[in-house]
Amino acid sequence: MENFKIFAGSSHTNFATALAEKLEMKLGAVTLKAFSCGEMYVKFEETFRGKDAFLVQTGRTGLMHNDLIELLLMIDAARRSFAEKVHVVMPYFPYSRQDKIHAPREGISAKLFANLLARAGADHLITMHLHSDQIQGFFDFPVDNLNPQRLFLKYFESKKLKDPVIVSPDAGGVKEAKHFADKLGFPLVLLHKNRPGHNKAEVSHVIGDIEGKTPIIIDDMVDTAGSVCGAKETLVERGARDEVYLACTHPIFSGPAVERLDKAGFAEILATDTLPVEQKPKNFHVLSVAPLFANVIQNVAARESVSKLYI
Repeated sequence: MENFKIFAGSSHTNFATALAEKLEMKLGAVTLKAFSCGEMYVKFEETFRGKDAFLVQTGRTGLMHNDLIELLLMIDAARRSFAEKVHVVMPYFPYSRQDKIHAPREGISAKLFANLLARAGADHLITMHLHSDQIQGFFDFPVDNLNPQRLFLKYFESKKLKDPVIVSPDAGGVKEAKHFADKLGFPLVLLHKNRPGHNKAEVSHVIGDIEGKTPIIIDDMVDTAGSVCGAKETLVERGARDEVYLACTHPIFSGPAVERLDKAGFAEILATDTLPVEQKPKNFHVLSVAPLFANVIQNVAARESVSKLYI
């Protein structure tokens, strides 16, 4: 344990503290503040020369730009402080949905921020459930893209639901949903949706038997919640039981999300703690991924394999 230190940005201190406790360590001392003009300031208050530095920072809803700038400053300061390796621990990687050009004259923001992390001096990224697996190819250094599926599998195995089915809310998530369904031995249902604009979705087709079933909607993130609430409404209209479960990795919950989720009346909403949630919807339950990240950090610091931990 003496060959590395963990430092937390300001975005998710509860998560960073849980990591440190799991590793039986204390978070390193770091000063994080902003000048009156808005410029941010970072200073590590203890030496880690020749040691690995793990920097914990996520991208909060509404504050992700501050979080990203703070992280870049931390990486730069760590590199200039003679860290042996700089490992970025970023449970939620912002801008991951902008991973390709959907319309003329757009940028590929996920690639841009991958470049910024590399240019600042990062050597490695530990993150969770990127919006698409190919984003790992945007980075010029190793990426550990963790998956919380084991936690969700264990949870739903214990629920003993009546006639459960796994629902993918769109074609992009069907591979993940099928793997989930196969592991649990549940049928798979696919929803086909159209997107008339950003944060807008309309379900056009339901593929699979949903009559009298208990749906479990699986998604990587819930932002404004329009898609998942529309999915629940459509499933119930097509004959599913009103007891609908929602499981997502990243609870972004921006704009009208909480109001929509409360109105939709999900039986339960599951999410991990990759993001702090200030305003929680009804029937909200968190599955912590801090122990998984802690185990990965321990193996990385010991120069051991981590694939067995999350594959």
